[in-house]
Amino acid sequence: MKPGLELRALRGATTASANTGEAIAEAVAELIEELLQRNDLAGDRVLSVTFSVTADLDACFPAAIARRRADWGRVALLDCQQMAVAGDLPRCIRLLAHAWLDARREVVHPYLREAARLRPDRADVAQPSAPASSPADH
Repeated sequence: MKPGLELRALRGATTASANTGEAIAEAVAELIEELLQRNDLAGDRVLSVTFSVTADLDACFPAAIARRRADWGRVALLDCQQMAVAGDLPRCIRLLAHAWLDARREVVHPYLREAARLRPDRADVAQPSAPASSPADH
């Protein structure tokens, strides 16, 4: 354990505008930046990130986008396919990260773009949030 730091789990999600490498890369990069900024988190404190994507996203691996970050050379990265549930949010990218954070700091879980509907309670107040979609409310 690092002094003053606590191992924490962080969640987040976003959507890609299309099933293209460019659209997925843009969405993943934005999600990572928001996760780091909102949690005042340096890259060397991130231990691992698991990305899951809905079945309609197969143009590229989100972990491959994350590996482009110079400060994430030691971060364990994994991709998997999200469980298929009827009515799930299309083109959705979710993440689960483990990182060392100040023990007193409250964790912020970014839910961006259309994924704000999944967790309106965690969506950016500047973004309008739609009602939660019941099968994918996680």
